[in-house]
Amino acid sequence: MSRRSAFRYDHVAFDLDGTVIDSRADLAAATNHVLRSFGRAEIPPHSVYELVGEGAHRLVERALGEANDDQIEEGVRRFLAYYGEHLLDMTVLYPGMADALDAFTRAGVALTVLSNKPETYGRIILDGLGVASRFQAIIGGDSLPTRKPDPAGVDHLAQLTGTSRERTLLVGDSPVDVATAANAGIDFCGVGWGLDPDRLRAVRPTWIVESAAELVAFVVGDQAVRTGRAITSS
Repeated sequence: MSRRSAFRYDHVAFDLDGTVIDSRADLAAATNHVLRSFGRAEIPPHSVYELVGEGAHRLVERALGEANDDQIEEGVRRFLAYYGEHLLDMTVLYPGMADALDAFTRAGVALTVLSNKPETYGRIILDGLGVASRFQAIIGGDSLPTRKPDPAGVDHLAQLTGTSRERTLLVGDSPVDVATAANAGIDFCGVGWGLDPDRLRAVRPTWIVESAAELVAFVVGDQAVRTGRAITSS
């Protein structure tokens, strides 16, 4: 039996914001820039985190609330322009993530990104943080005709990596990610360090890990998988 065949999954697809990268401060700054530009009051950063997950358009639409379509479209333009200049001001990898990605790479697990963030922005961030080369493919919200929770991204990544749905795990921090995995017919594992952990727990995913090391154990640690020590079942 090969080493890979003993693993629980051959392919791990990661959400980006709230899962691999802690981009909260930069997203909040860009959102409040848009609000200020329209003469609106800023909102607390934690309120911005609750708006993230379905792309820039939905984020701006939610932040502006009651606004006409022209204002929303202009708000999206302002958001993307500002955010594109501040992608790495305060954004960092979550603790232990670099080591986890290295561990997966050494083990031969295929790694990909499935995000609703524009693909170019995701690539710039991952490259700037020194981990872009760990991923075989990076799919953003503008890479395909549809975005999460549509399953097309999962199908595309499976084709690119030559892996099956049965051996693919989606890792994320939001109900959108849970829905994506369900729509694609693949397993999902939530992370307890994301943008809004309470919102994730409210949809009761089967598995939630509390650290990047636990995620590695869940995927490739055979003993941890058998005993369940590496996961928290909600």
